[in-house]
Amino acid sequence: MQQSPLEVKRAFGLLFIGVAISVGVASILSEIAFENKDPLFYYAIIWFGIFAITFGVIFGKFKKIIPSIRGRMKNSVKWPRMVKAVNGLCWAAPFVAIGAFPSMYQYLILLGIGLGNASTFVFMKKFSGLANYEQIIVGGISLLAIPIAIMIDTRFVSNQTVAVILSRIMIAAAYGAGGVYALLVRK
Repeated sequence: MQQSPLEVKRAFGLLFIGVAISVGVASILSEIAFENKDPLFYYAIIWFGIFAITFGVIFGKFKKIIPSIRGRMKNSVKWPRMVKAVNGLCWAAPFVAIGAFPSMYQYLILLGIGLGNASTFVFMKKFSGLANYEQIIVGGISLLAIPIAIMIDTRFVSNQTVAVILSRIMIAAAYGAGGVYALLVRK
């Protein structure tokens, strides 16, 4: 069954809100674990657990959103091969670069989320005729957060863990803003 564009937008709004909640809560809980010097495997439990609980609740309550999300993601299957490659690089290259530049990982994560969402917006609009503004909101905020994160990290914060937490909170805020937009838009 074909979902209406508004239903698809709302589904992505819930998805983005779920990411925002998960990243925000997991960031805070993992910082608490770090401060308590808990074992490293606690981080995996915290991150996977929070995402599982959040999306279990969202997908459990709103079962109709899964086909809507899947349907919108299938739009990229029809894109030219080179466009898919560029979009994939926008998402993956910054995350792969973390291996070479581990001290910059909080900026590279923001870059990956920013470039990935921005390129997906541009290609979705050009090749699928869809203007998913919630995606450009997430991408734009993430890209704008990079210089803010660098400034906070280099000028105001002497503790690296605070800078990392602030970057994660900026990611949560970006997804939250995109999700709220998608849920509030009427067309």
